[in-house]
Amino acid sequence: MPQSRRWWALVVLAAAQFMVIMDTSIIGVALPEMQRDLGFSQGGLQWVFNAYVVAFGGLLLLGGRLADLFGARRIFSTGWVILTAGSVVAAAAGTAWVEILGRAVQGVGGALIAPAAMTLLMMLFGSDQRELGKAMALYGAAAPAGGTAGVFLGGVITEWLSWPWVFIVYVPIGLITLAAIPALLPATQARRGSVDVLGAVTVTGGIALAVYAIVQAAERAPLIEAAAAIALLVVFLIRQRSAREPLMPLKIWRTPGLAPANLAMALLGAAWIPMWYFLNLFLQQGLGYGAFASGAALLPMTVAVMIFMIGITARLLGRFGAKPLIVLGLAVLAVGVGALAFSGSTFLPASLVSAVGMSLAYIPAMMSALSGVAPEESGLASGIVNTTYNVGSALGLAVMTAIATSREDGFDAAFVGAGVVAAVGALLTLALMRRPARVPQEPAAHV
Repeated sequence: MPQSRRWWALVVLAAAQFMVIMDTSIIGVALPEMQRDLGFSQGGLQWVFNAYVVAFGGLLLLGGRLADLFGARRIFSTGWVILTAGSVVAAAAGTAWVEILGRAVQGVGGALIAPAAMTLLMMLFGSDQRELGKAMALYGAAAPAGGTAGVFLGGVITEWLSWPWVFIVYVPIGLITLAAIPALLPATQARRGSVDVLGAVTVTGGIALAVYAIVQAAERAPLIEAAAAIALLVVFLIRQRSAREPLMPLKIWRTPGLAPANLAMALLGAAWIPMWYFLNLFLQQGLGYGAFASGAALLPMTVAVMIFMIGITARLLGRFGAKPLIVLGLAVLAVGVGALAFSGSTFLPASLVSAVGMSLAYIPAMMSALSGVAPEESGLASGIVNTTYNVGSALGLAVMTAIATSREDGFDAAFVGAGVVAAVGALLTLALMRRPARVPQEPAAHV
């Protein structure tokens, strides 16, 4: 593929990552209007967010497997069709259950897009480790930028238009992306194999019940839901040992660095996502900011993430390797998020420190999780690392929400809790990651 075309293809892949992650955040400031118009209960409203995250996180492994079997470009395109259709349903919803259905369909589309995009990126840039580092920096920056930008864009749309437009915006973008795919993205051959449907059902159901149990813990002891979640996840693991072609072959965890890198990604998501979620609520409910002002106040974080990931992290990764940057990034994130509990109206410095920490850890953890797997398992590895990040995000948010609603100083408690999670992540990475992944200073030979 010509050099310029590869980088245009990267633009499409990064835009997909941006949009998929933005879909988890853009609805935040629109929730009060949606509650009023669709009749959500206070407890049911959370599922406008969780329906997407659970479907997305729970089906990422299936998305990775499908990308490996049927070709990454085909699954990438299918994901965009489903995401666009879900956006139409969510925008047109007249009742709460239809809205939740639309959000779940969006999550299914995102679960196909994300691992297929990572597989395509590795196909385009995997033969040159130096270019792969640059491509991963651009691609990786799209995730936290999408999460933060979603809050800002959601504020703009909610204040100047109405809540259905936070979903309508995906329709033209989806159509443009689908039109660009044939010209820019490489086709891949399908290969024979089967899909572990039982594995997909049990892991998705287990994750959904685990999130639900944690959310309900603030009000009651959800013993039945917790037990059912554990049972489903145990069945999933048993299935992976016995299935002829499992959704997640357990042998992949023998890949050096895969387990600690995924643990780091899970704890990174469990700290970062609750931080921006509660910071947005704090700006509106604690400091009295409007939707637009709240989104604008988070823009410096987006700029910091983009600058560090694109201009700094990739260079540091080539020089020092993954482990030092993951440890440092999580430690800096812990300091920044913890400081938000004491910052009050002067939240900007602490939020920028948090953004720097996220920027230092995300790309090294992602590359460490993918660097040792075989090419035919790149979709699976991408599905695993995206799953751990998103499941960590969902569980972290559920835990911090339970903590916040049980205390009078709810925002401060949530910030401190997220900071503790990041600090634990730094310590575990320091203890468990044995050999840091490195990106060579000079380009590797093409194969």
